[in-house]
Amino acid sequence: MKPIVHAFFDEATNTISYVVREPEGRAAAVIDSVLDFDYSSGRTDTRSADAIIAFVKENNLDVQWLLESHVHADHLSAAPYIQREVGGKIGIGDNIRIVQDTFGKVFNEGTEFQRDGSQFDALFAEGDSFHIGQLRGDVLHTPGHTPACLTYVIGDAAFVGDTLFMPDFGTARCDFPGGSSATLFESIQKILSLPDETRIFVGHDYKAPGRDDYAWETTVGEQKALNIHVGQGKSAEDFVAMRDARDATLAMPKLIIPSLQVNMRAGQMPPADEKGDVFLKVPVNKL
Repeated sequence: MKPIVHAFFDEATNTISYVVREPEGRAAAVIDSVLDFDYSSGRTDTRSADAIIAFVKENNLDVQWLLESHVHADHLSAAPYIQREVGGKIGIGDNIRIVQDTFGKVFNEGTEFQRDGSQFDALFAEGDSFHIGQLRGDVLHTPGHTPACLTYVIGDAAFVGDTLFMPDFGTARCDFPGGSSATLFESIQKILSLPDETRIFVGHDYKAPGRDDYAWETTVGEQKALNIHVGQGKSAEDFVAMRDARDATLAMPKLIIPSLQVNMRAGQMPPADEKGDVFLKVPVNKL
């Protein structure tokens, strides 16, 4: 089946969120939603999520899933907020446990922070499937950017998160804890083994040099022929050398500290103190 895909672009974080719906019927899923966050003031805002909620209500959609492609380091998830408004189960890859263990230590979360993925409604493993009404979704484990990255193949569409970008921009960084350029190359080959006509929807776009507009949809065939990092049969050795050298020049994402603390909790803030106030930690010299 060919799902209907609606994209919502957040220019502040260059993130694309998606509403994926069955071609005939009301069932839908939301992929990689955004909670707006102003780091300088510590204030959240729901305008990006509200745009998705308004679209869902205007089209009388039945949201069955709120899917996360991974624990994002560049934006906060709005999944719990959207869930409260329109429903749906929150799902992520079962390697979330690795990410929770790693960053539970980085942020000194203590034993009260559960590292078993129980904050999520569903944990997906390689080969799992799920349904959005009559649409079938299949799960590919595609780590490398992070240990818990997934690609959701829904009908003829693949939602790859940060694994691949548009062909003229290349691939994701691999220098976060648990990342691996060699592993990412293997994951990308798994995606590129899908039929050439498979639509690929990327998680971010940054407008490659020479391109005037943002873009987020391509195909497996286009990625194989044109991706500047892995296209035209580039070798694993060349990719690893390029990716590792490039990653060594990159700064940390500006929202990585709040994003990780929130997203490893399925989009929930850390527990409030006895006065009801919520605080985020800033680990010094840890990232």
